[in-house]
Amino acid sequence: MTKTLAILMAASALLAGCVVAPYDRPPPPRAHYGDRDRDGVPNRYDRDRDNDGVPNRYDRSPNNPYRN
Repeated sequence: MTKTLAILMAASALLAGCVVAPYDRPPPPRAHYGDRDRDGVPNRYDRDRDNDGVPNRYDRSPNNPYRN
């Protein structure tokens, strides 16, 4: 009985180190940081974020394409 228990304990100790973490790939990029209006200009440099034709500095609602 003691030998069986010792073998089971040794086997479980060896198998406990075989767990693989699923961190081999980076997470997918977040869509809301790059180019929200998909016009090819990154949001950081985009003068018209919502593509309504009114530059952001003159637009009352620069994130809403249906309001200027």
